[in-house]
Amino acid sequence: MSKSFSPTVAGSALPDAPAPATPRQIRYNGGDPNPSLAELRSRFGEAILRSEVVWGETTVYVERSRLHDIVQWLHDDPGQRYDYLSDVTGVEYRDRQIPLQVVWHLRSLPYRRFIRLKVEIARGEPLEVSSVFDIYRGADWLERECYDMFGIVFAGHPDLRRILMWERYAEGYPLRKDFPLRGRFSRSEQLRQALAANPEARYSMEELTIAQAFEDLPEAMRRRLTAGEETGE
Repeated sequence: MSKSFSPTVAGSALPDAPAPATPRQIRYNGGDPNPSLAELRSRFGEAILRSEVVWGETTVYVERSRLHDIVQWLHDDPGQRYDYLSDVTGVEYRDRQIPLQVVWHLRSLPYRRFIRLKVEIARGEPLEVSSVFDIYRGADWLERECYDMFGIVFAGHPDLRRILMWERYAEGYPLRKDFPLRGRFSRSEQLRQALAANPEARYSMEELTIAQAFEDLPEAMRRRLTAGEETGE
């Protein structure tokens, strides 16, 4: 390792706080919000659209254009220190009047805090939000999975491509509500595509055992590998 590793101790920013205990009799709706909410409202004003506390967890709806700034501040500010991005996902409801939601789960280990950020994207608007990969390297595969399953584009992600489905998967986005339960193609067509796929086509040049498999890779991947990129799935 190039530098020493300093582990983050949960609750280290609150040395005088009582020992954590399992909360009991939590109200479904309401209750004390995360202390970070007041700071967010003070700093970002109208970019904080609304908030709610459900089962003791604070969810904050934020302006799409300010999402990256808000996450950056929550990560960098000494009084917040949200150093762990635990999930990035999407939520779509069958009611088409309800916007699609992109969701970020952030944890501040030093302060023992959890906050959920949401951006709502109205029907018909581009499914695109800012990537937070430059803040949390752990966002890499989380954002790729969200793109793969929902079709949400994370602007600024260095390698946004499918991660669960194969790169040439053509049936759409499996977790969208308009996706048929049996897929868009017939079972026979799905089988034909699976049998026609080259199982070697998902590996990097160093991992290939069949030289001809390189020609079966998608053009974009061939360009990346030719330029010297190391993928390694």
